[in-house]
Amino acid sequence: MRTDLDLPGRPQDNRVVVAMSGGVDSSVVAALLKRCGYDIVGVTLQLYDHGAAVHRKGACCAGQDIHDARRVAEAIGIPHYVLDYEDRFRQAVIDRFAESYASGETPIPCVDCNQRIKFTDLLNTARDLGAAALATGHYVSSRAAANGGRQLLRGRDPDRDQSYFLYGTTRDQLALLRFPLGDLSKDETRDLAREFGLHVAEKHDSQDICFVPNGHYADIVGRLKPEAGEAGDIVHVDGRLMGRHKGIMHYTVGQRRGLGLSTGEPLFVVGVEAATRRVFVGPREALAVRRIVLRDVNWIGEDGFERIPEEGLDIFVKVRSTRPPAPALLRVGASGPEVLLSEAEEGVARGQACVFYDAAQGQARVLGGGIIAAVEKPPMPVPEAELVQTR
Repeated sequence: MRTDLDLPGRPQDNRVVVAMSGGVDSSVVAALLKRCGYDIVGVTLQLYDHGAAVHRKGACCAGQDIHDARRVAEAIGIPHYVLDYEDRFRQAVIDRFAESYASGETPIPCVDCNQRIKFTDLLNTARDLGAAALATGHYVSSRAAANGGRQLLRGRDPDRDQSYFLYGTTRDQLALLRFPLGDLSKDETRDLAREFGLHVAEKHDSQDICFVPNGHYADIVGRLKPEAGEAGDIVHVDGRLMGRHKGIMHYTVGQRRGLGLSTGEPLFVVGVEAATRRVFVGPREALAVRRIVLRDVNWIGEDGFERIPEEGLDIFVKVRSTRPPAPALLRVGASGPEVLLSEAEEGVARGQACVFYDAAQGQARVLGGGIIAAVEKPPMPVPEAELVQTR
């Protein structure tokens, strides 16, 4: 557990803004740093969109959460501010989420929220308040690098590690960010919350996207992008027309349930084509991916991205937040940055993140990552003459 924060001078001479979501993690961070003597200011971003009717009880940074953050701040004796970021959140996260889904992608709104709200606008607020650092309750770590900057590291507990969602953090942002919980497990964090007497010690973690009621993301996408609810064909990868669907927003790569197909074989969604409103299905082996083309790459390695050797760089990557890092080769191909997986992965979808980890440091250091723009799968027979009939 890091509580010295690598800041010069005495703790009491350093103001630290803590991003308080009302949950147990950020509450413990505020209490820990307060106990260490730092000048703590708690800030909560009000993010949910009243006008879009996406608020749900327990949503991130809404209603009860703001109340909980305020109670914790009062209990530990720190000032607390609530900033209204509903419009910014709608534009930077919710609208982009709906647009991505409508284009046949599987987006990760938490990445957008970190990149475009928490680590940009909130960092600017911290600077305006004269803070030396912004601390969050993420389960990652950072430490000083040899070049004078800071490195981003995976959390010690692999089950809680959140580095997948923070790959878009820039070097300038890392210089001000601190993550005191990186060496803790969730159980250890809850133990600290009980020790501090925080009322949120037993509060459940949110399992859904914060602005999606009960996980029904199609409701949000359908309202903001009605074209994503238009019917289309379900096509087998071998060319057979399998049936009709009620909108591509109901399907994502790797999905098996809810296809509405009666067949003697297990079928999975292997692709979504927004332009033709077609959903492609096939056997599990059709999900296998070896080559991934990336866009919007963010690189925080000490050496510049342009220094990647022509033959490529051996790294580890995560293509899903719940999967362990897997060996891969990062290189710059004809289509731009791409990753060649040592072993095929299933359920890799456009719009998801592919995060890079340093193979030379035991997969602990985050080198960056990018958004999956395209994937190359093993060749599957798709007779063109049969597919024409489905268009």
